[in-house]
Amino acid sequence: MASAAAAAPAPAIRRLIERLQLRPHPEGGYYAETFRARETIAHAHLPARFGGDRCHYTAIYFLLDGQDFSAFHRIHSDEIWHFYQGCALHLEVLHSDGRHEQIRLGTDLEQGARFQAMVPAGAWFAARPAQADGFALVGCTVAGFRFRRLRTGADRHAQRRVSAARGADPVAMS
Repeated sequence: MASAAAAAPAPAIRRLIERLQLRPHPEGGYYAETFRARETIAHAHLPARFGGDRCHYTAIYFLLDGQDFSAFHRIHSDEIWHFYQGCALHLEVLHSDGRHEQIRLGTDLEQGARFQAMVPAGAWFAARPAQADGFALVGCTVAGFRFRRLRTGADRHAQRRVSAARGADPVAMS
């Protein structure tokens, strides 16, 4: 969820929010769905974890300013993240085998950043801009996302496991 003392976005961020028609996202930050496939896959042809028919895929713009974060959550499908603009974005991923991974999305390939990354289905993950005074504009593509199937980071156990793996403060990542 968004940080408790979230300040108003800076003018440049407000312009992006307006131009891209972004709205508040339940996990924190801002988003706009940019595409939802018309074709669907019947529930009978999907793994049991899905609760019905799914469109092939959805895509969104997702913006986090440096004072905000995307809270720990997990979804039923792999999610592809694409970097577009701003400072680097850190994805904290807790894989189903308990392994922690930090992924850096951004343009500085020399420093280990990547333009794209995949978060596997069922993994707990959170995101935060690398700079407190910056922002990150990314895109996310996922097979037939639906908010009603979203599981959020009310699961403090997942947050503690990531924090233990990193030696970090779990509250700072929630």
